Amino acid sequence: MAATATLAGPIPADPPMDRRKLIAFFAMVFGMFMSILDIQIVSASLAEIQAGLGAGSEEVAWVQTSYLIAEVIMIPLSGTLARILSTRVLFTICAGGFTLASMLCATATNIDQMIVYRAIQGFIGGGMIPSVFAAAFTIFPPSKRSIVSPMIGLVATLAPTIGPTIGGYLSHAFSWHWLFLVNIVPGIIVTAVAWSMIDFDKPEMSLWKKFDWWGLLSMGLFLGSLEYVLEEGNNKDWFSDSHIVIGTLVMVGGAVVFFWRAFKVDFPVVDLKAFANRNFAFGSLFSFVMGIGLYGLTYLYPLYLGRIRGYDSLMIGETMFVSGLAMFLTAPVAGMLSSRLDPRVMMGIGFVGFALGTWMMTGLTADWDFYELLIPQVLRGCSLMLCMVPINNIALGTLPPARIRNASGLFNLTRNLGGAVGLAVINTVLTQRTDQHYARLSEQLNFGNWAALDWLNSVGANYDGYGLDGSQVAIQKLSGIVTQQSWLLSFIDVFTILTVLFASLLVLVTLIAKPSGQAGGGGGH
Repeated sequence: MAATATLAGPIPADPPMDRRKLIAFFAMVFGMFMSILDIQIVSASLAEIQAGLGAGSEEVAWVQTSYLIAEVIMIPLSGTLARILSTRVLFTICAGGFTLASMLCATATNIDQMIVYRAIQGFIGGGMIPSVFAAAFTIFPPSKRSIVSPMIGLVATLAPTIGPTIGGYLSHAFSWHWLFLVNIVPGIIVTAVAWSMIDFDKPEMSLWKKFDWWGLLSMGLFLGSLEYVLEEGNNKDWFSDSHIVIGTLVMVGGAVVFFWRAFKVDFPVVDLKAFANRNFAFGSLFSFVMGIGLYGLTYLYPLYLGRIRGYDSLMIGETMFVSGLAMFLTAPVAGMLSSRLDPRVMMGIGFVGFALGTWMMTGLTADWDFYELLIPQVLRGCSLMLCMVPINNIALGTLPPARIRNASGLFNLTRNLGGAVGLAVINTVLTQRTDQHYARLSEQLNFGNWAALDWLNSVGANYDGYGLDGSQVAIQKLSGIVTQQSWLLSFIDVFTILTVLFASLLVLVTLIAKPSGQAGGGGGH
């Protein structure tokens, strides 16, 4: 054996990484962080933006919706554009355009301008996200993935989680304008570094002649209307609203044309062949579900704190910071474990931790505060990182380098669509279950319920001496208590559904093939 090893020579070590590539990659990661952060940075500050622009409550919701719709169209398109323009040109345009759009958002004087500028910001910024995943799996050798994968996994999960925290602080300490002004200086730096140092691939300008414009149009209609229907469906009572019906018809028509052309033309706008790889297909499914957990819980916790506890945006941000801190501290541990543990075991641990955290939330009461939410948030943050690192490796780690650019766009799209579907389902369940719980609780508060009558008489007596109708005040207070309890019960229902969802993923983990250590992209592409 020794003689054989001597004849074969020592196993060649990976060549040292080019410093320019490292700097370029870190700049790309920061650009991705800004793009993902801006999805949620406005979520805790919509009231301030609404007041500043004199907008209605439905109008101001489009500050977030327009960004999401535009971003979800650009994400899968970016792989094709990267092939045509090169990663350097595409990323530089996206970083520079995102910075300029951020500046425009800060100067908006009415809600219409803000919605247009946010759509531009989301569309251009969306091109930065898949480029980072593609670069990570093509310029770094497999031996470096235990360092690189936790980094991009951390950014992809941490940015939307701490978005409300950063947004709440900026709008309180300065003004809502700083939600966008904060991007300008870093954006200029990222743009300059991207243009001067990215050199991963060469443009293929000849592909412009084959570009599928009808495919692009149909994809835009399909994904844009899908995002619109999911975002607005619950608020508009789904198919009882004509706009949702029209949006659904456009979505179906766009989907038919898009998928037909994706399999018919020589150079489709999105290459769906990556789904033929079993690990990529399962990794994308897991990414979809993680999107539900990531964006769904980033929505549920602030909603509980604002609706039940009466917290303002800054207090919500300070409470939510725990999850972000847990992710940050778990990232190096996840990287270390990824080189020692079977990725399927890591995912299993992460799914169990996530299910345990949401199960703990099924004991929710109106008195839960920072300390009661601490352990569930820590479990959520740690579990997200333990899941995301192996999911990234399994989905993209077994693909050939030529497929990774397109596949990374599809992979990131599944996470965003998971978030959109998750939020739509969560909102619908909350609305319907709140109404059902309110009706059920109200039925028990009748004239045969002596405890309720005693409570009404006792509370009403406290107000009779102040020139108020004590019985009316008592009824209003009782109605408020029933409403609050209905909200709490509907929150518990949603957390129960999420618990079952994440626990059920343990079954799917067993269907994944373990990726080989040398699969996927190597260095230098």
